[in-house]
Amino acid sequence: MEHFRKQPRLPKFSVPKRYDLRLKPDLSACRFAGSVSIDVDVLADTRFIVLNAAELSINSGSVSFSPHNSSKVFEPSKVDLVEEDEILVLDFAETLPLGLGVLAIGFEGILNDKMKGFYRSIYEHNGEKKNMAVTQFEPADARRCFPCWDEPACKATFKITLDVPSELVALSNMPVIEEKVNGPLKTVFFQESPIMSTYLVAVVVGLFDYVEDHTPDGVKVRVYCQVGKVNQGKFALKVAVGTLGLYKDYFAMPYPLPKLDMIAIPDFSSGAMENYGLVTYRETALLYDEQHSAAANKQRVATVVAHELAHQWFGNLVTMEWWTHLWLNEGFATWVSYLATDSLFPEWKIWTQFLDETTDGLRLDGLAESHPIEVEINHAAEIDEIFDAISYEKGASVIRMLQSYLGAECFQKSLASYIKKHAYSNAKTEDLWAALEEGSGEPVTKLMNTWTKQMGYPVVSVKVKDQKLEFEQSQFFSSGCTGNGQWIVPITFCCGSYEKKKSFLLQTKLVTHDVKEISSHSNKSAWIKLNVEQTGFYRVKYDEELAARLRHAIENKYLSATDRFGILDDSFALCMARQLPLTSLITLMAAYREELEYTVLSNLITITYKVGRIAADAKPELMDNINQFFINLFQYSAEKLGWDAKQGESHLDAMLRGEILTALAMLGHKETLNEATRRFDSFLNNRNTPLLPPDIRKAAYVAVMRSVKSSNRAGFESLLRVYRETDLSQEKIRILGSLTSCPDPAIVLEVLKFSLSPEVRSQDAIYGLGVSKEGREVAWIWLKDNWDFIVKNFGGFLIPRFVSAVVSPFASFEKVKEVEEFFASREKASIARTLKQSLERVNINATWVKSIQAEKDFGEAVQELAYRKY
Repeated sequence: MEHFRKQPRLPKFSVPKRYDLRLKPDLSACRFAGSVSIDVDVLADTRFIVLNAAELSINSGSVSFSPHNSSKVFEPSKVDLVEEDEILVLDFAETLPLGLGVLAIGFEGILNDKMKGFYRSIYEHNGEKKNMAVTQFEPADARRCFPCWDEPACKATFKITLDVPSELVALSNMPVIEEKVNGPLKTVFFQESPIMSTYLVAVVVGLFDYVEDHTPDGVKVRVYCQVGKVNQGKFALKVAVGTLGLYKDYFAMPYPLPKLDMIAIPDFSSGAMENYGLVTYRETALLYDEQHSAAANKQRVATVVAHELAHQWFGNLVTMEWWTHLWLNEGFATWVSYLATDSLFPEWKIWTQFLDETTDGLRLDGLAESHPIEVEINHAAEIDEIFDAISYEKGASVIRMLQSYLGAECFQKSLASYIKKHAYSNAKTEDLWAALEEGSGEPVTKLMNTWTKQMGYPVVSVKVKDQKLEFEQSQFFSSGCTGNGQWIVPITFCCGSYEKKKSFLLQTKLVTHDVKEISSHSNKSAWIKLNVEQTGFYRVKYDEELAARLRHAIENKYLSATDRFGILDDSFALCMARQLPLTSLITLMAAYREELEYTVLSNLITITYKVGRIAADAKPELMDNINQFFINLFQYSAEKLGWDAKQGESHLDAMLRGEILTALAMLGHKETLNEATRRFDSFLNNRNTPLLPPDIRKAAYVAVMRSVKSSNRAGFESLLRVYRETDLSQEKIRILGSLTSCPDPAIVLEVLKFSLSPEVRSQDAIYGLGVSKEGREVAWIWLKDNWDFIVKNFGGFLIPRFVSAVVSPFASFEKVKEVEEFFASREKASIARTLKQSLERVNINATWVKSIQAEKDFGEAVQELAYRKY
């Protein structure tokens, strides 16, 4: 028995080939009963069968093993469910015969409310609350629904049968082949699935409506949602049909199943889940309401649908061998979802917005507490935490870097051959590199190992020396520490124009390049930009002379949007790492005063929030000037966009208007606050007023909350009323994300308490955690007071979000000690990594505050910028 405990993986002496699974959920008692017959291949002499099970009660008398080649039935002498290791150990009195046999097990379980395993979600029909039954098995929760070999490499076929109330819809991965109604119950038989991993098995039982379409080659596609919301599924349906066609061509392989269902689930812990043939989504990621959804919601639906459908090939057809290779699934699906979205909606300029993904990856990977893309997993509890910006955003970014280096056509052909070779099987990272190496002739494995097997990334410093360019790489840390990592970096650069792009592989620490353009007399002052279009996953640091030339190029609009974004983002990161004074950063920010490109301005807004918070901790006496400077930065674009949408304006301008007005409201800009309040009052009288369309509602809600205080609660009460009246998840989230921007700590505390009330679905509580600067301390006290409740009531993906949102914004060394002391006796494997990362962020903020306090000319520079006349 001890031999099987505390092992990261199951023993290999028996493997499953086929599951015949029958489930009977009881939606009113919130329980389920089930039986499974598993075709098992016994590969080595053993008297044990060890598989996964958790939170199930096993009917010991029902367990038996019947070998195919004998009439003998083996019954275990001991049936042990070890909850700590989530394994079921069946000990037979004698050695089992080699070869195939059928393992039969009967079991029961609870339809839990933790949004994992087989769980219940609450919905309303005709004013009455009802339960639906839903599965969420990734990463390791199929074992909470039925005993199984719950590892990605243990692929098998699945024959599923459900006993459900006859008026309900029952769905699974495959189409229904027969329904037998017997009074109030019906038995639904599903077609047997192709070979697949347990984490992709899915079952949903409830009352649903649907919209339907077909792909040109006959795949039936449906979007299911709550009764009465069916029109909100039409946009996702259109995206799905278009995307399936695109992927069929891109992967040179048709969609592998006869149907694709996508379904909106009211209670859902992640954004969506790619279950084979039955993709589950939270409502905000699938439903789009023409009248009440914002442009950003529409884009989110498109990219999430494209991401999940990419998994039908990359993840479901070809599956990672173990969670170490999770990034192959998630990084790839993230990257290719942009490819599909760009093809369907070219006007969205989605590749420019991809830089937000890269930035998220760079910000997490600049921490000493980051992890490599390929990470060892020793226990199921550790898996949840690697569904993070390294697996997704860094993963996607290094794939984009590699595709840019190898060329789009070569990359696509190599991918298609990889999928063909590993279809219905499992693969590791090195299998993908081998396919790309074979297709390109380039040393892909050697190059990419430097990006996936070690954590972090380089900052490449560039300077002009003796009419030559000198490039030097060193590991970048947001803390300003030095690391000794070294990478093979695909360098690209332009001098003075995009006509001639130079590229080379930087394989050593330091290299010098003779660049004719620099030495020619006319180009002595030409701009030089590295990492052209930001396709590489690295930062760039320019010497003062080159930085000044780039600032001039930005002011004169010589550079592309992606390059303007990159220069700003790298400078902010270098400033945080104390490799650049804050004075230099704000001088650069001033060059973006006439910026109108959505992605660049959106990042500029994010940076102003962060700089504003740090500056408030370092130099509170300068905050009036700092806020005035930030308001000046956004005046030009705010005036250009105005409050009202223009006829035929772009999707990007619609998104930008909301972000700019929200920023001005946060900065306390009086005209914005007054206009927002006027429009909000009109909205309270008429929810369909043209004065407050969805794209600017968040700005109005934030403006209202910025003027709320304990002695003047009217705006807060009004927003709560809107929250309670709407049944659109996107609207509820917009409101939750605005409530905590209130500067009054007492109101912030009230909002945090509200976020844990039954009025807020568990998955949505985290949207209320982005508290105002004034609310930081009260949020920390609230987290401590409610920690036991949060741990008890929230699923694995959500708990780390509470920690990072509440802890990370602090900026004092004392707070680090206080947080460490609190969590010392409350350590959990599922938050260990997040806690370390959050504390590192607090240390970085505290060190940055000290360095700004020591900056002599910062106050003068801010004053000049705040009152500069343009």
